[in-house]
Amino acid sequence: MAASIRDTYILGIGVTPVGRYPDRSFTDLVADAYGSAVKDAQLADPDRIEGTWFSNMLADFWGLRAMRGLATLAPLVEDGLFPNGQRITNVEAGCASASAAFNGAWSAIQSGADLTLAIGVEKMNPNDGRGAELLEWMNGGLPESYWEPFRRLADQLGVGFGFGSDRSMAMDVYALLALSHMRDYGTTIEQIAASAAKNHTNAVHNPRAQYRFPMSTDDVLADRVIADPLTRAMAAPRGDGAGAILVCSEDFLTEQPTSVRDRALKVRGHSLAGGRINASWEDQRSPVVSAAQTYQMAGLTPRDLDLVELHDATSFAEIHLIEDLGLCERGHGGPFTASGATQLDGEIPVNPSGGLVSRGHPIGATGIMMLYELAVQLRGEAGETQVPNARIAMAENGGGIVGLDIAVTATTILERVA
Repeated sequence: MAASIRDTYILGIGVTPVGRYPDRSFTDLVADAYGSAVKDAQLADPDRIEGTWFSNMLADFWGLRAMRGLATLAPLVEDGLFPNGQRITNVEAGCASASAAFNGAWSAIQSGADLTLAIGVEKMNPNDGRGAELLEWMNGGLPESYWEPFRRLADQLGVGFGFGSDRSMAMDVYALLALSHMRDYGTTIEQIAASAAKNHTNAVHNPRAQYRFPMSTDDVLADRVIADPLTRAMAAPRGDGAGAILVCSEDFLTEQPTSVRDRALKVRGHSLAGGRINASWEDQRSPVVSAAQTYQMAGLTPRDLDLVELHDATSFAEIHLIEDLGLCERGHGGPFTASGATQLDGEIPVNPSGGLVSRGHPIGATGIMMLYELAVQLRGEAGETQVPNARIAMAENGGGIVGLDIAVTATTILERVA
């Protein structure tokens, strides 16, 4: 497999901080991220970009139902900031939308392009008090048959299954999955809380994070329960933000000045995998398949990683994902986390950025933001959350849920080469 992969690099990357920006437009947020990526790449001629992949999930709620990328980027074209006549492909894959956009940009390089762009943006905080309406909108549109695997699992666990009006349906599903993992492997709520406390504390020194306050395990457990057994501190908040990433071939990279080449990051491996309805924890679920493909492409194993950023939409997700990625054995995610192995100074730091529960989760931008957090680590620019001598790092970004599986999982391994 590796012999057929064309060497691909991240040339430049930029993101906004995650926050609540009800008065900022999609275009405003994208302009900041895109401008930062172009500056990071020292790109003198944006007209050399050969294609753009634009990711977003919730623009429909705001009344933007078609040609989202064109509508968002048109003002930047008019201002002369974005190339005119650019081919823009709209991408949506739930919470993995930005990673799917990156996949489009990366795949184009594999097909012969030399410079491509992926952009992700999300607005999740209305300024007119419609926050509950947005959550309800997120819960709609799926056929009744979609929920049957969850109802069967709830029956097996002897619990109810339904949606709350103050949260997205994902929280109810994750709560059910947490109970399943606790039943099958003895995972405890204290172990899940340890993950949340670690990530909240990591985010204190991350200027891009939405929440920047430390929490102890006791603090996490004492917070309000939103979907039993999960508390509010174990769940990602609604965030607004954008990210942009410039991807290039080795041929394009060799044309750049030394200052740019020294900051470029090699994409050692990248993969998307789809989920399986009715999968069990022991099956080859999409995170397991995607990670295996990415490790194979990179010629690496989990032991070669210096850090990981993964999709902790809830803190329980981190427990099963460190198992899925091979960082510990199946069923050992809880004890592995509670042991301190995933702390900044642990065996394999996980979510030094604060993860989604603190760094934030603006759905259409999250995948690119995770790659940004890898970039600052590999470039040695992470400040007080810096992992010493970080050279190889993985990001895992999941979108949608089908039964016990994730509908689509993206994994990416980046390497510092300078």
